Amino acid sequence: MEPLTCSVSDLAPLFGVTNANDTSFAATATYLCSRFSTISNSLSDTSYAVNNTYLPFSAYLVFAMQLGAGSVRAKNTMNIMLTNVLDAAAGALSYYLFGFAFAFGSSSNGFIGHHFFGLKSGFTWT
Repeated sequence: MEPLTCSVSDLAPLFGVTNANDTSFAATATYLCSRFSTISNSLSDTSYAVNNTYLPFSAYLVFAMQLGAGSVRAKNTMNIMLTNVLDAAAGALSYYLFGFAFAFGSSSNGFIGHHFFGLKSGFTWT
């Protein structure tokens, strides 16, 4: 997320002030910008929390979609359960190899990441 900025000269046209150096307006604008900075930091924290909640929630939904073993005939139950386990294993392996890099790797185009494939380079385990 791009950081938001605020300055006295940015606020002057919004308030119809022709002289941005006016002391009363400068004090008001400085106060507003300080509040704006606080809100911007809070928005950044909220965005981080929402992003980190979305990933596990999506994983829970995918696992909930695998509960179909009770809706098939008894002779096919083991096949469905094995398919569910293999789906989870393939999903975990795919995320390890590609998913983390796509989601969190730095990118030059702002769309998809291209670092950390297979969690390679950049991590130190302490």
